[in-house]
Amino acid sequence: MSESIEEAGGTGPSHRGVELGVAGVIALLALIGIYGSLKNGVGWASDGPQAGFFPFYVCLIILVSCAVNIAQVLMAARDERVFAYWSQLGQVGSVLLPTIIYVLVISYSGIYVASGVLIAFFMRWFGRYSWLMAIAVGVLVPVLCFFMFEIWFLVPLPKGPLENMLGY
Repeated sequence: MSESIEEAGGTGPSHRGVELGVAGVIALLALIGIYGSLKNGVGWASDGPQAGFFPFYVCLIILVSCAVNIAQVLMAARDERVFAYWSQLGQVGSVLLPTIIYVLVISYSGIYVASGVLIAFFMRWFGRYSWLMAIAVGVLVPVLCFFMFEIWFLVPLPKGPLENMLGY
């Protein structure tokens, strides 16, 4: 990965750009955390620390870390190595997009149905398993998880219409 963007034909984002972007996004999240902490109080009350005391200092440490990271990147010699090629980022996206959809669907279908569909989808698409194997595992794993969490450990997980129809 020692190729520069020019040598690689501009085939991906630079390492420097990604570092600055990630540090900037995390710094923004830290600022949001600091703002929320200030609204809840960051001082010491008669009964101990206020609700925002610890989150404030954690976010402050994160913000300072981001500032140090950004300063190091900006002061370093200009190195335009490629962080990842667009084809590699496409592979990450091919896993990330279905996972984001899975998380969004959980609130409507419940975790068991969404997990079964995701498992079967990934087995079929990435693993190239037969439909029979993908569906079998996609049904078996959520059923086993249901028994383990709901029945044995008594830990309720998000349920959807199917579990409601079955009386759980």
